[in-house]
Amino acid sequence: MPRLTLEYFPAYAPELNPDEQVWNLTKARLANGSPDDRFDLALSVIAELEACRKSPRCLRGCVTHSGLSLFRAYPLHYLRVSQ
Repeated sequence: MPRLTLEYFPAYAPELNPDEQVWNLTKARLANGSPDDRFDLALSVIAELEACRKSPRCLRGCVTHSGLSLFRAYPLHYLRVSQ
């Protein structure tokens, strides 16, 4: 079984793109925040993206939400995030 497989998406299909789900989760977590300025907002966005990046459960949910069948073929340890 190949270690890397490319998935081609239709021209506009955000529901099939796991990245879109990461952004949706990030926006939802930041929805009720009130940063003092753009710098604080940027720090909050980075912190939320880092939290998702370090969470196998979050990443798995984003990929599973997209419905990609490739993900089901590989166990979770193939998605470990390097530090």
